[in-house]
Amino acid sequence: MQIASPGRRNNSAVRSANGVLRTHRRVESAIVSVVAHSFTIPTDALESDGTYAWDSTTLVTVQVSAAGQTGFGYTYATSAAADMIRSMLAPRLRETDALDIPSLWLEMRNAIRNNGETGVAMMAVAAVDNALWDLKAKLLNVPLATLWGRARPKVEIYGSGGFTSYSPEQMQTQLGGWAADGIRHVKMKVGRHPADDAERVRFARRVIGRDVSLMVDANGGYSRKQALAMAETFAQDGVIWFEEPVHHQDHQGLRLIRDRAPAGMEISAGEYGYHITDFRRLLEDGAVDVLQADATRCGTTGFLEVAALCEAYRIPLSSHCAPYLHVPLGCAATQFRHIEYFHDHVRIEQRFMDGAAPPRQGCLKPDLSRPGNGLDLKMRDLEPYRIA
Repeated sequence: MQIASPGRRNNSAVRSANGVLRTHRRVESAIVSVVAHSFTIPTDALESDGTYAWDSTTLVTVQVSAAGQTGFGYTYATSAAADMIRSMLAPRLRETDALDIPSLWLEMRNAIRNNGETGVAMMAVAAVDNALWDLKAKLLNVPLATLWGRARPKVEIYGSGGFTSYSPEQMQTQLGGWAADGIRHVKMKVGRHPADDAERVRFARRVIGRDVSLMVDANGGYSRKQALAMAETFAQDGVIWFEEPVHHQDHQGLRLIRDRAPAGMEISAGEYGYHITDFRRLLEDGAVDVLQADATRCGTTGFLEVAALCEAYRIPLSSHCAPYLHVPLGCAATQFRHIEYFHDHVRIEQRFMDGAAPPRQGCLKPDLSRPGNGLDLKMRDLEPYRIA
């Protein structure tokens, strides 16, 4: 595929120390538009985890344009995020320099200050920030993976689903299918009906066999003592990952489980982090073995900050949901472990985003023939799901 040419440039000349005239080219990169849309897409079946159930997912998209290029970003949030982008963020960004992302990051966070710098407000910022990084790479005519540099050429994934609402037949089809496709790790939901979880985990182990790693996610559905008991039970079936065994804000509880969990079982959390301080506190409190971050919540800029934090603490980093958004980030982050190949978001991204190619041998790889994040929105296909 031919890569689009960068934006219009102006030339300016300066004289070096030895008197040689050198020409520097500057991209004309003033933002001319910020457009946000939201779409509600039904799930293919009822989905539930330890504490929540849903039958649809809302995708909020952002397109930021400058110098004839358009950057695409997104988040998974209520449509109120699109309203905030249109009313609070877009007016502040027009005519600013699209290349100055740190400045725009601070400007957007200041804009939402009185509405709370977490939750929906921060997810609105994250969606725009994701689009700005895509736009910057397109203006410079390089893939994001090239812009940041790669610590690895591809990133491993883990299949994520196994919802508590699934029948045994649905579990077998999904988890067994991932294992047959060469995905080496799968994760299932637990915590809604604790009395059933041991048998569900045993069933999952039989389905995927012994050569595939098994992970569980309680979404904060257990008490501390329940989680400790379940950790011992799950270890009998070789569970290596226990995500949010207790509420994500219970750092003492997470630390308790981390300290007392069976050897070989990692405790993870972080998907609800919005600012660098959220992640720093998890690490300072010794609450996790593996830190998670989600660029649809903390933004690409925030994710890069978290990656640096993990490097400082020598703690592995794993991304939460939105798998295709995290491919170039996963390639760049030195401490990166794997991408969550979350069933609901995989279905949406592969259906409505050009460039969301299926994994090969359990890995996703950036397309270095395309500038930016390598994704283009299929707006015509999404139109029936638009929220007015």
